Formats: sequence, C-alpha cells, structure tokens
Amino acid sequence: MNGLVIPSIHYLAILPVLIFFGASLLLLVVSALVDTKVTIYFATAITSLTAVATVVVAFFQWSYVANHGASTTVAHAVVLDGFAVVGTVVVAVGVLLSSLVAHDWAKRERIAGADFHILALASSAGALLMVSANDLIVIFLGLEILSIGLYVLVGFDRHRVTSAEASLKYFLLGGFASAIFIYGAALVYGATGSTNLGSIAYFLSNNVVLHPGLLYAGGALLLIGFAFKVAAVPFHLWSPDVYEGAPTPVTGFMASVVKVGAFAALLRVLISALGTQLDTWRPILFVMIIATCIVGAVVALVQRNVKRLLAYSSINQAGFMLLGVWSGSARGVAATLFYVLSYAPVVIATFAVVTLVGGRGDELHSIDHYRGLARRQPWLGGALTVLLLSQLGAPLTVGFYAKYTVLAATIDSGGGALALVAIITAAIAAYFYLRWAMWLYADDDVEATRVAVPTSTGVVIGVGVIVAILFGLWPGPLVAWCQHATLLFLP
Repeated sequence: MNGLVIPSIHYLAILPVLIFFGASLLLLVVSALVDTKVTIYFATAITSLTAVATVVVAFFQWSYVANHGASTTVAHAVVLDGFAVVGTVVVAVGVLLSSLVAHDWAKRERIAGADFHILALASSAGALLMVSANDLIVIFLGLEILSIGLYVLVGFDRHRVTSAEASLKYFLLGGFASAIFIYGAALVYGATGSTNLGSIAYFLSNNVVLHPGLLYAGGALLLIGFAFKVAAVPFHLWSPDVYEGAPTPVTGFMASVVKVGAFAALLRVLISALGTQLDTWRPILFVMIIATCIVGAVVALVQRNVKRLLAYSSINQAGFMLLGVWSGSARGVAATLFYVLSYAPVVIATFAVVTLVGGRGDELHSIDHYRGLARRQPWLGGALTVLLLSQLGAPLTVGFYAKYTVLAATIDSGGGALALVAIITAAIAAYFYLRWAMWLYADDDVEATRVAVPTSTGVVIGVGVIVAILFGLWPGPLVAWCQHATLLFLP
C-alpha cells in the first residue's frame, strides 16, 4: 500500500493567493474578536497593503520566470509564467482602486465594519487562482471562490430592494453556469483522461479522437461557463440588472477584476489545452463575438440609466476582448492581455465618478443628473470625458490602442469580416459615449448641487485618467510587457 504522496509546492507561485486569503482571514478574525466594529480605515489600510504586497511579490515572480522560464507546481495544477504575473498585477491594482472607492462610499452610506473588504479580498483570491490555474478543477475552484463573495457583495446594500434582487438573480444564474462548467470539465476528462491543461494538450496533439462528440460537448459547456462570467451574448442577460442593482463600487469591481480572472482562464483553456481544436471552437466564438459586439452597442443606445449603459458597454468591450481569443495566436493573447490590463483602471475610475454622482442612497443614476456637470466642476467632468473617450477607443487614449491591437491580431489570423463587424459596432457605440460626454457640457438650466470628491476616490479617478492618456500617447511599455509575458506563456 502506497503512502500519501505530498506534491512539491513552489510557494512563490501561490504566494499572491495566500496573501489575499491571509488578509481576508485576518480581517475576519479581528472583526470577530474585538468588541467594537473594525473601522473602515483599518479595513482599507489592510486591503491596500495586501494589494501593494502582491505587486511586490509579482515583481519577484517576474524575475524568477525571466531567469528560469515558466514552471508548474502543486502536481502541475498551478502555473507560474509571465501571463500569470501580469494577471496578478492587474487583479491587485484593481482591488486597490476598488477598495479606495468603496472606502469613501462606505463612509457616505455610514456602513461600518470590514465586511466589504473581507468579501472583496476573498473573491479576488479566486480571481488570482484562475489567473495561475493549470487544471480545470483548480479553475472551477477559483471560479467558485470568486463567485461566492460576489453574490454577497452584489446584495451588500441591504437598504435597497434592487440590490437584493440583483444578488438573487446573480446567484441563481451563476449556480447554473457553475454546474454547466463542471459538467463540461467532466466530459473533457472523459474524452482525454485528464483535467490538467498540459496533459489535455499533450493527449490531443498525439492522439486522434475517433469519436470526438464527448470532447466537443465538454468544450462547449466550458465555453458557456466562461461566457456567463464575461457577459458574452447570449449569456449576458444577468449583467444589466446586476450592474444596476449592485452597489456602484461593487459594479466597478465586477467590471474589472472578474473579467481579468475569467479571460485569463478562458485563454488558458482554449489556447493552452484546446489549441489543437482551433477549427472546432472558432466558428462558435465567431458567432458569439458578432452577437456580443452588436447587442452591447445597439441596446446601449436606448439606456438612460448610466449603470445599465455601462453594463452594455462592458458587453461590447467583452466582444472586443474575445477577438484576441478567436485569433488563437500569440499576438492575439498579447492583445487580449493588453486590453484587459488597460481597461481595468479606466472602468474602475468611470464607476468611481458614477459612485459620486449617485449620491446618498446610490440612486441618482439617470443620465439627466450629469447635465452640466463639466460646467459646474470642470475637473470632474473633464476626467469623465477622458474616461468615456478611452472606452470609446478615441485616438490618443489607451482604449484606441487596445482596440487596434485586438483588431490587428484578428485580421492577421484571417478574420477580416469579424474585425469589420467589430469596427462598425464601435462606431455605433460612439453615439452613446459622445452623447454622455456632450451632456456633461450642456447648459445647466436646472438647479444642481456640486458633487463632493473625497480624496481616495479622487485619486482613483486621477489614476484612471493618467492611464487613459499616458499609455494612449506612449503605449510601448505596456505593449512590450504583454508581449514578453506572452512569450513566457506556458503552452
């Protein structure tokens, strides 16, 4: 009888996940043991230090990967490569910015305690696990850890019925999506004999599957699970209601950190594990991208609630991110990585402005409340204009280069028609972005109070604007980083 075999563990590879889980556990224990509620200042400080420490660890991870190459650990279930390092940095920065916005929001809404930060840290640990996962089971665990915290965060505002409704809807649909995903993983295991991404790729590259129905069904179910998380059509119906009902800082967190984890895992599964089946999943993704880009752009045209508008905008953005996945090339992986990296701080900063304008109770989200904002407060209105132009993909903003990179990768892979459809939807989307921007500078013929801009939220907005402009004018460093990370992407 063989004894228990404990796999070797490279702790540097899993250290970011341990840091986030440890910080979440620390806040939980302190909250349970102290007589009074943990102050929001302490919770935000711990969360910020956790994010900064993770970025520092990512620096050492990058140095290790650059010197030793990509490697796996924990019985090849977790991977340490350049792709994982970049994803870790994006998640950490997203958590840092989201926590600063949530800090001011919690003070305004008079919410005490560390509950928000505990859930955000635990949920982000799931995203980090997905970023570095090299096994379908580990991806599923990361997906569930990410989702369970989000279900509670979406319903965090107990004073709003729409928040509870959004949480219930997200929970029910998310449960179905998770079940579909794990069933897909089981079918892929039945077809290939493994859930390890490297082993699946090795099996498919060295064997001819005579009856591939099981593999195709499993791959399709996995794709459905991922499509739900990235809000791709037709699995997007939860997104507008959840975006609208969730507290606005949570919405910004979902639009950034969740997309990082989901797209990282999607790239690993389709490129690393199922890369030999490119011709099988490409047609499915082709239709999904067209539907996602069109629905996201067209339906946003009629939205008056800015959170729902940004939800459909996020759907359209997901369509563009999927272009890099469809290309199936190293250039496409780098393009999607750059898109996610540049999009996260911009969208968090956008939701930071929406949080401020939403006011006490987080209810003022009609576009009418933005009328004349730039005339009353030029700095705030100008910042929102820049952020909207970046999401539009206007020249001299980082969003323009992000769209250009995924379109170039798509055309390079023979997807000229797909790129054309995406460009047309971007032109349609320009209407609602520019309409919102023009509304900011419209004559203010109604009495409106000035929006207070707390320091932490102001910093987040400033960071988003700097990223949008600086890397729009000088995208070279980020592009080179993403390309280098892709070269270190474990095949």
